[in-house]
Amino acid sequence: MMRKKPLFCCGIGTGNISLGARGELRDFEIFNRPGKGNQLYYSFFAIWAKTHGGGEPIAKVLEAELQPPYGLNGKGYHAGTMSGLPRLKASKLRGEYPLAEVEFEDASLPVNVKLEAFTPFIPLNADDSGIPAAVLRYKVSNPSSLPVDVSIVGSLSNPVGWQGLDRFDNTLVAEVGVNELREDGRITGVHFTSPKLPADHLRNGSMSLITTSEDVTMKPTWQIGSWWDGAHEFWDDFAEDGRLEQIPVVDNGQVAIAPQSRLRVGSIGSYATLLPGEEKTFEFVLAWHFPNRPKHWDEDYQVQPGEIIRNHYATKFADAWDAGRYLIEELDRLEKGTRSFHQALFSSTLPAYVIDALSANMTVLRSPTCFRVEGGTFYAFEGSHSQHGSCHGTCTHVWNYAQTAAFLFPELERSARNVEFLIETDETGNMAFRTQQTFGMGRQNMPPAVDGQMGTIVRLYREWKLSGDHDFLHGVWEKAGLALDFAFGHWDSDGDGVLDSEQHNTYDIEFFGPNSLANSLFLAALKAGAEMAAFVGDTEREERYAAAFERGQKRVDELLWNGEYYVQRIDDVNSHLYQYGIGCLSDQVFGQFLAHVAGLGYILPEAHVKQAVASIFRYNFRTDFYGHANVQRTYTLNDEQGLLLCSWPHGGRPKVPFVYADEVWTGIEYHVAAHLIYEGMIEEGLTLVKAVRDRHDGYRRNPWAEEECGYHYARSLASWAVLLSLSGFTYDMREGTISFAPVIEQDDFSCFWSTGTAWGTYRQQRNASTGELEKSLDVRYGDAGSVRLKG
Repeated sequence: MMRKKPLFCCGIGTGNISLGARGELRDFEIFNRPGKGNQLYYSFFAIWAKTHGGGEPIAKVLEAELQPPYGLNGKGYHAGTMSGLPRLKASKLRGEYPLAEVEFEDASLPVNVKLEAFTPFIPLNADDSGIPAAVLRYKVSNPSSLPVDVSIVGSLSNPVGWQGLDRFDNTLVAEVGVNELREDGRITGVHFTSPKLPADHLRNGSMSLITTSEDVTMKPTWQIGSWWDGAHEFWDDFAEDGRLEQIPVVDNGQVAIAPQSRLRVGSIGSYATLLPGEEKTFEFVLAWHFPNRPKHWDEDYQVQPGEIIRNHYATKFADAWDAGRYLIEELDRLEKGTRSFHQALFSSTLPAYVIDALSANMTVLRSPTCFRVEGGTFYAFEGSHSQHGSCHGTCTHVWNYAQTAAFLFPELERSARNVEFLIETDETGNMAFRTQQTFGMGRQNMPPAVDGQMGTIVRLYREWKLSGDHDFLHGVWEKAGLALDFAFGHWDSDGDGVLDSEQHNTYDIEFFGPNSLANSLFLAALKAGAEMAAFVGDTEREERYAAAFERGQKRVDELLWNGEYYVQRIDDVNSHLYQYGIGCLSDQVFGQFLAHVAGLGYILPEAHVKQAVASIFRYNFRTDFYGHANVQRTYTLNDEQGLLLCSWPHGGRPKVPFVYADEVWTGIEYHVAAHLIYEGMIEEGLTLVKAVRDRHDGYRRNPWAEEECGYHYARSLASWAVLLSLSGFTYDMREGTISFAPVIEQDDFSCFWSTGTAWGTYRQQRNASTGELEKSLDVRYGDAGSVRLKG
C-alpha cells in the first residue's frame, strides 16, 4: 500500500531508524529510548549520474522534494538536514511489513531508482529478528539507449555520545567521535566510535555504514573547519565526478564556529556503469550498537555504579561492525526466512485490510516500546511517547490484549510470564501489574489489577498450549496457583464465587460491585487453572477451581445479564466515581475473547455471549463522529468510523462515567472484531477491522504506529486474533495438533499459521470433481515433525 507516513527498520529490542515516504532516514531511536523527531544531521544518501556521450552530470540527494507546510521554526532548515541540495521530484512508499520499498521519480535523472529496505524478521527466531542493523538496497536501472555512470553514496554523522540539540538546533555530543575506514574481506565501511567515552556511558556505543560493492568510493571523515566547510567540500567533490577523495584531516576536537560543530561525518559509496537496459543493485547495511541502558524504567534516571544493564543484542555482537558483518554473512539465510514469512502472510486469501492490520502492528515488537536485556528477558512499556516510554512495567492489564508476540515469538511471552509469576507475585498471590523489582526499584505501590492478574493466568495456559513446554508450566505453577487463589479472598467479599470488591483495572480506576469484565476473566482463569492443576497433579486446586467455575458461571449470568448484554451490578452508580452501571461496555466479555484464543470454550452461556457481542457492535459502533461529544482524548474525528469503549443505550449514564468511556481504542476494536467473528458475525467483525485501517491509511494516521497512550501501543497487538478467528485456528502442542475451520472463502482458503514450534501456511480447496475439501499444511520453519493437521 502506498503511504506517506514513515515505516520502521529495526530489530526486536534494538531501537529503530525510520524510513520516511520521501526515502529519508528519520526518527533515530537507537539510544535506548524513544526518539520521535530525532534527526541525525548530515545522514542521507545521494546519487550521481552521467550519460556517456555528452550532457552534464546530475547529483541529487536520494530523497523526494520536501513538501509544505515547511517546518521553518523561525530558523529555516538546519544546515545538517541538507535541505538546500537538489532532490528527486517525487516518491512512493509501499510498506508490507517487514519489507519496505520506495520508488523514486525524476524526469531529469537518466536512470530509474527504487529503494528496498528491511531488517530480518523470522517468527520463532527472536535473536535473528533482533539484529541492530538494516539492509538498504538501491536498485538502479538504465532505460536509455546509452551507458550511464552511476554513483550512490551514503553519509552518516557519528552518533556516539549523541545528547540532542542546543538552542540553535546544533547537535550536542558528549565527546568528539572517531570515524574509521574498515576493510574486512568483501565488506568495506566506515565505523563510528567515541574512544574517550567511558565504557559504561549510557550513550557509548558504535555505528557502521557498510557496503559489499567492489568499486568503492569513500571519505571516512569530512573536512573539519568552520561553518559549513565540510558539507561544501563533500558536495563539490561528489557532484564533480561521483567519486570521493580522501582528504587529510586535522582533528583537534574543536572548531571555531561550526553548525557541523563537533560532529564527525563520514561517507562511503559505490560506483558502476550501467549498460542500456541494465539494472544494478547498490547495497548498504546500516548497523548500530548502543549496549548500555539504565537499570531503571526512567530513561533520565541518573545512574550510579552498578546501575547499568546491557541490551540482549550486546551479548550477541561486540559492536556495530560485528552486527553488520553478521547480517551480511548470513544475509542469504536471513532474507530467505524473512521473505518466506512475508510471502506466507501476504499471499493469504484474507482481505487486504486484515493482512494490513496483522502486519502493520508487528512494528510494536520492534519499536522502543519493547526491549530485551542480557539473558534475553523481555520487557515493555505500554507504548512510546516522543522521547520517553509510556507507562512502564510490561503492564499486565494492557499486554493482556496482545496476541502477536505469543504466536510469532512465544519465547518473549514465556519470558514475561516468568517475571510476572516468579518475581512479581508475592507469597500471598498478589501480583504487581507493573514489574519493577528486576530493576531494583522495589515493588510497585499500587493495588493489584484484577483484569491483569486473571488474564495473565489465561495467558500462561495459552503459552503452555502453544509450546507444549511442560517444564515451563511446572516452573511457574505454584506462583500461578497462588495468584488465582488470591482472587477468592481479595476480590470476592461474600464468598459466592463472583468478584465484587474494589477492582483496579485497565481503565486506571476501580470498579465496585460485580461486573462482567472482571468476572469473565475470573471464569476463564478458573477454567484454565483447573486444567493446568490437573496436569501438574495439584488435585486440591483442580477440584476447587472446577467447582468455583461451575458455581460462578451460573451466578455471574444470573446477576449481570440484562437480556441484551452484561452489566455492572451496583446499587447507585454515582456512589463511586468512574463506574458504568447499565452501560454497554465493549470489554464486557473480554475474558470470553481470551478463552476463545486459548481454546477454552465457552465460559458463559453461548447464546448470551453471542447476543452480548452483537449488542456491543449495535450500540458502540459509530459510522461517523460528527455528533459525538468527547472531552477525553480524541482518536476519531468527523467522517471516521470506530467503536466506543462504552455507551448507555437505555439511559443511566453516570454523572462522571469511568475514565476513557467516550474514547476509541484500536486494541479493543481488534479484540471485539475478532470476538464478533468467533461468534459468527463475520461481516460486523470485518467492518470493524476495516474502520480501523481506514483511519490508519498512511495519510490520516501512521499505519505502523497506532496510538493510545503513546505510539506503537501494545494493545493494538490484539489484531493478530483476527487471523485466528477468521481461520478457525486451534492448536494444542501438548498433543502436537492444529486445526482450521475458516469462516470465509471456504472453497479456496489459505493463511499463515504459527505455534511455538513451527510456522507455515495452510490451504484448503474444494475439488471441483469430487466436491471434497482438499487440505494441505506447509511447514516453512521450525520442527516439521512437531505438528500435524487434525480433522
